[in-house]
Amino acid sequence: MIAWADWIAGAVLIGSALVGGIFFAFSTFVMGALSQLKDEVAITTMQSINRVVINPWFLGVFMGTAALSLVLIMVTMLDSEGASVGLIASVLCYIVGTFMVTIFANVPLNNRLASLPADATSSHDYWHHYLKHWTRWNHIRTVAALLCATLILIDGGGHA
Repeated sequence: MIAWADWIAGAVLIGSALVGGIFFAFSTFVMGALSQLKDEVAITTMQSINRVVINPWFLGVFMGTAALSLVLIMVTMLDSEGASVGLIASVLCYIVGTFMVTIFANVPLNNRLASLPADATSSHDYWHHYLKHWTRWNHIRTVAALLCATLILIDGGGHA
């Protein structure tokens, strides 16, 4: 493998572990804590979290890891040995299980929640739907991100 591919693999490992850790926190205690609050407070809090998370630090790691994952596959494909099965699996975990799940499952739920007034009865009904479905999808993206990091670690960044 090209030497700088090791640096890219390391960045993907760290990025996916960071993202997985963030999502793990939501799956294991943040959403549970929100579920214990009055619906109006929980809705307002989650709306605030969803606004604040759109920042260069989080998006840099979240989207940067996706981009670097794709670069890693391209770089290793240029190597005479090609990309290993473990490396391809790790990238698929992040791209499909973390990035795409976020875009196509969690973000639409977030967008709907953002459009609702926290004190409306219909918002309270949606909150319970949101809490169940958002958390379920979050479990999937948590496992996928951590599996990506684990597979890169086991695979050694694509080395045989």
